[in-house]
Amino acid sequence: MNITLKPIATVKNSRTTPDDDHWAEIVSVIELTDNMPTEAFNNIADFSHLEVIFYFDKVKNDNIVFSGRPRGNPNYPLVGILGQRKKDRPNKIGLCTVELVAHNGRTITVKNLDAIDGTPILDIKPVFREFQAVGKIRQPQWVAALMKNYWQ
Repeated sequence: MNITLKPIATVKNSRTTPDDDHWAEIVSVIELTDNMPTEAFNNIADFSHLEVIFYFDKVKNDNIVFSGRPRGNPNYPLVGILGQRKKDRPNKIGLCTVELVAHNGRTITVKNLDAIDGTPILDIKPVFREFQAVGKIRQPQWVAALMKNYWQ
């Protein structure tokens, strides 16, 4: 099976390195690529939040480790790549729920996108309440410690 994906947009922001923390101050502009029509964004401003699927284009294939301690912290358990959200992934795909700040023609402005400047966007979907998790979300204790400064 051969899968080909084409970026639909590109991220523009002040973050040029994939640092792990302090993303809250980053405001990103997502601009449609030339092959995407402007009307792809029609009525997107009716939504407060979007899901952005992007490609970690700067990750090297030899960086992918299928099990390890998150952020290399010896206090965290060994966790498989599918049990964490690190950028070094088998298909180098990222997913983030963002707040839509503005829509202007071929661009949208968003907050809480943890993608660096120039990152290719593969897809954008509006957040529907009906697709959100049902019931209480469970996660291990180490996640709260790991994420403590992420959105600050």
